[in-house]
Amino acid sequence: MPKRGYHHGNLRQALIESALVLIEQKGPTGFTLSEAAKAAGVTPAAVYRHFKGREDLIAEAARQGFDIFADLMQYAYDKGQPSSLAAFEATGRAYLAFARRYPGHYISMFESGISVNCTPELATSAQRAKGVLERAAAELSEHIPAEKRPPASMFSAHIWAMSHGVVELYARNTGTASPFPPEDLLETGIGIYLRGLGLISPDA
Repeated sequence: MPKRGYHHGNLRQALIESALVLIEQKGPTGFTLSEAAKAAGVTPAAVYRHFKGREDLIAEAARQGFDIFADLMQYAYDKGQPSSLAAFEATGRAYLAFARRYPGHYISMFESGISVNCTPELATSAQRAKGVLERAAAELSEHIPAEKRPPASMFSAHIWAMSHGVVELYARNTGTASPFPPEDLLETGIGIYLRGLGLISPDA
């Protein structure tokens, strides 16, 4: 009898879903292709019909993660309109929400060691996610005099780094006790940064 996996409507996606569970449970280097195949209900040889190896499988999980991430960031930004400040802050909260809701994707994207330039498709998806935050930063800072305005790419990189730090230290059950809710840490951190740029008043 053939393995049931050969009759999957989408074997490739079944393998990705299996890998995401294993990545969350064991980390990106803690599982084998054979384990992913077994979880998907296929023989190990079947994996190679769709992926060159484990790195290729993880890269596709990361690509899908960046697509989901970009969609969530865009939705948060749009929902925060018409205030550019509210829209910008919403993207930060979306970062935390994504890390919690999609841990397998998050690990594939940021903790697997896979370069975003591993494949053209992954690079495109990663750039789309980055672009959402850059556009939000550009819109929020457009009234700052040009000679005092930081590049949108730098502005967004600072916020991305801050968001990532809060996620890594306090939002992913790493064992580090947070003195405050992660959302509050991120919101106040963004507030301090924006006050420094003169984008919100000192008393806000």
